[in-house]
Amino acid sequence: MQYNFDEIIERKGTHCVKHDGMEPFFGRNDLLPMWVADMDFRSPDFVVEALKARCGHEVFGYPVAHEGYWDAVINWLKNHYSIDAKREELHFIPGIVAGISFVLQAMSQPGDGILVTTPVYPPFLSLPRYGKRQLNCSPLRVVNGRFEIDFDDFEQRAKESRWLILSNPHNPGGTLWGKETLCRVAEICGRYGVRVISDEIHADMALAGRCHVSFSMVSQQAADISITFMAPSKTFNIAGLSSSVCYCPNKETRDAFFGYLDGYGVANGDIFAYVGAEAAFREGEEWLRQMLEYLQGNVKFLQQFLAERLPRVKAVLPEASYLAWLDFGDMGCSHEQLRDRLANEAHVALNDGTSFGGEDYRNCFRINLGCPRVVLREALERIAALFE
Repeated sequence: MQYNFDEIIERKGTHCVKHDGMEPFFGRNDLLPMWVADMDFRSPDFVVEALKARCGHEVFGYPVAHEGYWDAVINWLKNHYSIDAKREELHFIPGIVAGISFVLQAMSQPGDGILVTTPVYPPFLSLPRYGKRQLNCSPLRVVNGRFEIDFDDFEQRAKESRWLILSNPHNPGGTLWGKETLCRVAEICGRYGVRVISDEIHADMALAGRCHVSFSMVSQQAADISITFMAPSKTFNIAGLSSSVCYCPNKETRDAFFGYLDGYGVANGDIFAYVGAEAAFREGEEWLRQMLEYLQGNVKFLQQFLAERLPRVKAVLPEASYLAWLDFGDMGCSHEQLRDRLANEAHVALNDGTSFGGEDYRNCFRINLGCPRVVLREALERIAALFE
């Protein structure tokens, strides 16, 4: 089957954050939304049909994560990442942000150091702060158009930390951390007693023939100190189903964390979370292949557009995911001017870079490429017009 990712689907009025939730952030709700990390592509037909079939039963009682769901999860992990997970090493999670929050609540104390590499997905910053943990930020470097970890700084901050929240692949920018980098992270964390939460929500979205490396698979040391989160939500554009999974091979860590989840009853899914995820993992290979091919075309389009029309904008282009990082620092405008002009002149909604790590990321913005190419073209034309 050939899928149509050029199709324009009207999402406004469907109560989605990306299209209907702009007012609190931008002061208006009439912008071209290139911000929230979900795609404007139609969710896969096989997921929709599975949900419709379940609705046909017309009784929506308490669900159970049935064997068919777990078989689909286990096969996906094995076939894509060589993770040979046992059922007891897995736990359903109603969203990865919730999962990270549960780890911090269950397995850290107020005042504990939580290490992150910035710029990074904003909840990685807010969850430790809200929980009165000590947030330790290690700034990434941009080298040859991709993020790299500054290991001298990283090691110093690891000495003062109990947990690392790792974005793998990295959000923003979509940098894929290779095996050598992840082994070094594991060695440093192991040396200083730092355990690792690896958020791998964009793992399935490696582009241009690249491969994602799961942190848990780079060494026995990495497996022993880590809790890994994955999900079909970004991959198949079903974030609203709140369906994620946790993989924890270390028994001591697993007993403590899964015991917390079950004891407090905070990690159950609804009927559609299980049904949608199972359908995605069982039937999603061809849809995923075509979607990634289309996304790679969008990345190439952005790269060419910047080279021709906005050559002073520096970009970290995604090696995985659909989230690019744009640095307008050489464009002659202040951050406040850029933010105002993007919203009120170009009428484009981008994520403000300062929300990914503070003032170090002034003049930076994240753009979502998960949309029909004509929409991406329109957004970039509007942005270019600000500087022409």
